[in-house]
Amino acid sequence: MSDRRIAVLVDGSFFLKRLPKLVAPTRCDSTEGIVRCLRQLFRNHVKFLTGVADDDQRWHRHIYRNFYYDAVPYDGKAHHPIENRPLDFAKSDVARARHDLFRHLRKQPKLALRLGKVTKDGDWTINSSLTKKILRTRIHVDHLESLGSKAGSGELPRPATLLLPADAAEELRELRDFWKGVSSGAVALNLRQKGVDMRIGLDISTLTLKRQVDTIVLVAGDSDFVPAAKLARREGVQIVLDPLWQSINDDLFEHIDGLQSGFPRPSNSTGPDATEQSSPPVGQA
Repeated sequence: MSDRRIAVLVDGSFFLKRLPKLVAPTRCDSTEGIVRCLRQLFRNHVKFLTGVADDDQRWHRHIYRNFYYDAVPYDGKAHHPIENRPLDFAKSDVARARHDLFRHLRKQPKLALRLGKVTKDGDWTINSSLTKKILRTRIHVDHLESLGSKAGSGELPRPATLLLPADAAEELRELRDFWKGVSSGAVALNLRQKGVDMRIGLDISTLTLKRQVDTIVLVAGDSDFVPAAKLARREGVQIVLDPLWQSINDDLFEHIDGLQSGFPRPSNSTGPDATEQSSPPVGQA
C-alpha cells in the first residue's frame, strides 16, 4: 500500500459546535478530551482514505499536515445592558478555554494552527427570537394614552390614575411579566470572526499549486470554501468534505469528490445527506 499525502483542514468553531452532538459529553468537556477527539478525527479519515488497520500506529505517515483554524477571542470590555455590570471578555471562561486549547494544539505533531481574530462589529443586539415579541408590545402604548395629558404641554398629570378595562389591564400585566422574564442571554455583543475563511482558502490553494498533497479533507459546514475547492479539483487534488453529519446544500456536491464523516453517525441525525455520508469517499484505497 503506497503512502498518500493527506491534509485535513478543520474549521475550529464549527468543530467545537458540532462535537458535543457527536460524542459523549465526558469526552469533550476538557481541553485534553477535545484534542483526543481531534486526533481521532484525523486517524479515522486516514483509515477511510487508505484502508490502514485500526491498530496501525503509523497512520500519520499518510498525513502531510493537519490544519486547525479558529479566531483569537475578543479581549475588549463592555457594559451589559440588562445585568448593568462591566464585562471583561479577555477574562471570560470561553476566552480562557480557547487559549488553553490553542496551547495544547501548538504541541501536536504535524498540526498547524491558523488564527484569525474576533472584532467588535457593532453594539448589543437582541436575540432574533424575541424581536417580534418586543415589537408587539407597541400595541400597549394605546392603553397608556388613557392617562391623558396637560393641554399643550405633553406632560402627564400628577398624580396619574390609569383606569383600564379588565382585558387591557391583563395585557399590561402580561407585558410586565414578559420584561421580567427577559434574561441576560437575550442580548449579545455584536462580534464577528475575521480572517478564518481567507486562511482556509489560501491554504487549499497553496497545498494544491505546490503539489504538497493529493487529498484534502475539509471539516466545515458552509460553502465559503467552494472557489478554492474548484481550483484544487481542476489541478487534480481530491476534495473530501466532512460536515460532521450536518446537512449541506445540494449544490455543494458538484464541488467535492466525496462526503465522509470522521465520527460515527449520531442517533438523532436526520439530515438528507445521511445516506451519502455512510458510504466511503471517492478514491478510497
